[in-house]
Amino acid sequence: MLSKQHIRGIVYLAVIVLVVALVAIFATKRLPITLKVADTPKVEMATDTLFRFDPNTVTYDELCMLGVDKRTAVGIIKYRKAGKVFGIAEEFALCYGVSDSLFQRLRPYIYIGEEFATKPRPHSDTLSYGNACKKSRFSPRPFEKFMIDTVGVEYLRRIGFSTRQAEALIRYRERGGGIFSMNELRDCFAVSEEMADSLSHFVILSVRDPHEGLIEINSADSATLRRVRGIGSVTVVAVMQYRKFLGGFAKKEQISELKCVTPENFKQISEQIYCDSCKISKIDINFAPASEFQYHPYMTRRAVKLILEKRESKGGWSSIGEMIEDGIFSKEQAESIAPYLLFGTTPQSFD
Repeated sequence: MLSKQHIRGIVYLAVIVLVVALVAIFATKRLPITLKVADTPKVEMATDTLFRFDPNTVTYDELCMLGVDKRTAVGIIKYRKAGKVFGIAEEFALCYGVSDSLFQRLRPYIYIGEEFATKPRPHSDTLSYGNACKKSRFSPRPFEKFMIDTVGVEYLRRIGFSTRQAEALIRYRERGGGIFSMNELRDCFAVSEEMADSLSHFVILSVRDPHEGLIEINSADSATLRRVRGIGSVTVVAVMQYRKFLGGFAKKEQISELKCVTPENFKQISEQIYCDSCKISKIDINFAPASEFQYHPYMTRRAVKLILEKRESKGGWSSIGEMIEDGIFSKEQAESIAPYLLFGTTPQSFD
């Protein structure tokens, strides 16, 4: 027969086991919410589909497949419909919304069709140096278009500048950070009206960077983010953690989703930042293991469960629209998650 002391010990042990079991159950249920950033599975940067294209004929859908965001793609199509012809690949970089990183990634795949490519003028249509000296002080026009902000002294001499004029023009453009209009070119004392008129059809001008002076939030480190007025030490940590969970910001408005950012604070912050959506990590939803997307802020437990169940039975999806039809995402949820999804090897945008 057990003594009172033994019975008391058994009761205490049972209570301890029960408490441990409850703690374990509670911790398991809370895991997705309390998961630390360090435990989050690393999402590798996916590679968009790249193929050879002519900016004069490429379609909106093809631009989206190449990783160009919808707004920029629409701008390029409108730019072209307004009569713009891309004579050289570098002119594609001048389109509004085409970032340096995007152009560098697409540059090896750009080709200009023969009917659009800038062609040199016949020699007879261009004044020889001797004839130019007789008719004017300025010698022949160039044979092809050129970037006024990248040519050197030797090139400028070949198209009619003297050494002193060429050097003066280069100093002028360096002081101003570039030449952005023909009026700015005419304002240079080394360029006469006659020179400017003769060069006007050949000069490719630089476009002012709309993001100049702003901070890119997908590549900024903590010290850089701290330079943004309105972002303190607490907000810096929150921004970097949320960026890692998301895989990068598709638009700067996502900063306002953080609890520590008030509407007034976001208005101040948004004036100082921008985001390059080409730098976000994408998830191949048809092949990625659950560990790569189950903790994404825009993924619900229900969506994860349905993805795993239906992916196995139907073999995957070809568009975000199919996932809406299958009841995995609502339209609002799809708008949020679409920038982060790949279907096979094709980047997905929400239509």
